[in-house]
Amino acid sequence: MKLLIVDDSSIMRRAIQKYLDENRIEVVGTAGNGLEAIEVFKKTDPDLVTMDITMPEMDGLTCLQELLKIKPGTKIMVITALTDNATGLRALKLGARNFLGKPFTPEKLNEAFLKLIEGPKR
Repeated sequence: MKLLIVDDSSIMRRAIQKYLDENRIEVVGTAGNGLEAIEVFKKTDPDLVTMDITMPEMDGLTCLQELLKIKPGTKIMVITALTDNATGLRALKLGARNFLGKPFTPEKLNEAFLKLIEGPKR
């Protein structure tokens, strides 16, 4: 599966990339804000996206909506320091498939990706 990492922190982008279980996920691009994310998304056509919420140019919630207009089946996971329930619920209502708070451990990240890829249990 192809992944686009969107976060205004280069440290966080590298951490997500480093902690991933590489044999299931290929990072095809990174972006530092929502506007850049849309451009990279169009070029790389990822299956998965990690999305920060608080970013310059265009915030993550707006970007999430724009990406889903381009490719509705995209699985988007919000990864943010804004861990209040209202933000998480809003992201899920807008189409995010999962929500992970910062900071996170490699185990939590991979667990969240597993849920994102496999979808909800029936």
